Amino acid sequence: MTDPAENAVDESPHVTTSVARRIQPGREHDFVTWTDAGIALARTFPGFLGGGWLRSTKKPDEYYVVYRFADEDALDDWNSSPVRKAWLSRGEGVAVEYATHRLSGIEGWFEPQHNLTNAVKVVGAPPPRWKQAITIWLGFFPMSLLINVLVLAHLDGVHIVLKTLIGTLINTPLMVYLVLPWITARLAR
Repeated sequence: MTDPAENAVDESPHVTTSVARRIQPGREHDFVTWTDAGIALARTFPGFLGGGWLRSTKKPDEYYVVYRFADEDALDDWNSSPVRKAWLSRGEGVAVEYATHRLSGIEGWFEPQHNLTNAVKVVGAPPPRWKQAITIWLGFFPMSLLINVLVLAHLDGVHIVLKTLIGTLINTPLMVYLVLPWITARLAR
């Protein structure tokens, strides 16, 4: 007999954060030690799924630290924690943070890849456009049909522009906050 919790599908979108840091000359060993300590601390927080660091192939003083959390709340708990603040203060003079990127769910697909650090490009490269289009359509068609039947069909005499405005005002937040995260969690493979 299997535990139902083991077969449950995680519906919350995972969040990947990449922090780009420039290392002070001669401080590489200090940076790696400090970063490994920070990842060990993050490991103690609920929702932490993993992390590590990557060194840039083009700029030897540039490193990317990648964290992955189960959801936004878990990442926010880590980011606002006194433990993290104390850890960051111990790293002063070792490295300078110059970019941070946070990706979760479908919004990462639409971020221009040239805006992202190499670490996020490697971890969160978007699927091909045709897969994005199919995923969006899978949510948009049933939602549009539902809104047309339940809401817009009852607005006889209302101008088409106003009907369209009402439909999109209902559909857009439902798609962004409910439907697309649900669909992308199922199509994650």
